[in-house]
Amino acid sequence: MKIVKLAGISVLGLALVACNEGQNKDVSLDSDMDKVSYGMGLNIGKNFKQQDLEMNIDAIAAGMRDAMAGQQRLEDDVIKASAEAVRDREMEKQRALSDAQSQEGVAFLAENAKREGVNSTPSGLQYEIITQGSGEGESPKVTDVVSVHYHGTLIDGTVFDSSVERNQPAQFPLNAVIAGWTEALQLMKVGDKWKLYLPAEIAYGARSPSPKIPANSALIFEVELLDIKES
Repeated sequence: MKIVKLAGISVLGLALVACNEGQNKDVSLDSDMDKVSYGMGLNIGKNFKQQDLEMNIDAIAAGMRDAMAGQQRLEDDVIKASAEAVRDREMEKQRALSDAQSQEGVAFLAENAKREGVNSTPSGLQYEIITQGSGEGESPKVTDVVSVHYHGTLIDGTVFDSSVERNQPAQFPLNAVIAGWTEALQLMKVGDKWKLYLPAEIAYGARSPSPKIPANSALIFEVELLDIKES
């Protein structure tokens, strides 16, 4: 869950509902100052979008205009109280979502473990072999750097990340990723492609690394080990 600053208050999660979305008024972008000003707004908007924040753009603009004019329509304590109310509502939503995600993940993995071809380990990792490489060579050690292609989804099939779709393999130290990956890749050899089913405990647990992955989510990855590089 992301933390953003709103009027000096830390607000967790989604903040304010956008109004008049898409009603962009004509604005001059001719001068250098026009372009710089637009760029500043663009960067702020990208930050909101990346964090999945829905903000009242008109209210933001009104606040900026008032600040530039040396005036303020709302007292600081009113803004603070509203920020805290938004935070409390969103935290409650996240708690409910986390509980639901946890229950769905446990139920999914319990059924998935019964399928033919699915292997389970004591940690709760489940995997099935899609393609087996030559079987030659060693498996990566926890201190090695590996190159992989992967495709990650939630248990409902929603894609949250994919090096395959980007057509760009990922490379990382094996001891710097989630526990489920560290465990599974040490069992694989170059050329292997496995489908991994990770309970939340060996994925991201009770935290949400991005708006696309709710807290307590069980995750599914198709992972192909392309290369092993010694650390």
